[in-house]
Amino acid sequence: MASMKCTKCGAPVEFDAGDKFVKCSYCSSQIYVDRSGAGFYYALPFAMGENDAIGVFRRWGGGSNKAKDLDKLAQISSLKKQYFPVYMFKRDVDGMEQVHVEPAASTTLPGLHSLKIPGGDLKIFDDKFDSSGAELIKPDIEMATYLSDLPGAAKEQALVYFPIWRLDYVFEQRTFVVVISASSGEVFSADFPQRSSVAYMAVAGIGFVAFLAEGLLALSSPLPAMIMMVGTVVAVFLMANFVARRM
Repeated sequence: MASMKCTKCGAPVEFDAGDKFVKCSYCSSQIYVDRSGAGFYYALPFAMGENDAIGVFRRWGGGSNKAKDLDKLAQISSLKKQYFPVYMFKRDVDGMEQVHVEPAASTTLPGLHSLKIPGGDLKIFDDKFDSSGAELIKPDIEMATYLSDLPGAAKEQALVYFPIWRLDYVFEQRTFVVVISASSGEVFSADFPQRSSVAYMAVAGIGFVAFLAEGLLALSSPLPAMIMMVGTVVAVFLMANFVARRM
């Protein structure tokens, strides 16, 4: 629970993250919770544990653009449970609400400039909030840094502690880092081992040359050329399948 002073009698009034109006228990006044200028503190609970995060990473590593067997051969060297601070700005732009999220701490980790905050899951961050042993990264960027560049009028501005798993892994003697959103399961990575495209280009080149030769042959001998083209299609398919499974 967060608290504010009653605008009529000055008594402390507690409220939850989603409250827009609260009733003062001392003077019974209805109070509008004005978030336009004050800085509120929220946190998102972890929606996935350590094993879940590793599973998400392995599935991500098996993607078609990742190096062959990255999901199986990547050696996890570090897995950290962290709360990363971001600023959430809700703005009224021509009658429409826009939400802008900016990092509140200096970072080179990928993806932390494009986090998405599900509003319904926000919890008030106070001394009663259970961080579940996660490392709390301290903000070192002032909120005022971003205010002049934001559109429209302020509706709410808050510091939000966002749950992430930072995973370091080694593949072919190189170290890489991914960030996994412990809220949505989204994976962010600035650099990762990519699947080589040389073999695919070679298959495409062979197929192109074969079809070109068969096209020229078709000018004088259509039937043999068509038979050869069918054979080429089958051969290209088999070669592409081999590359996809072995390389």
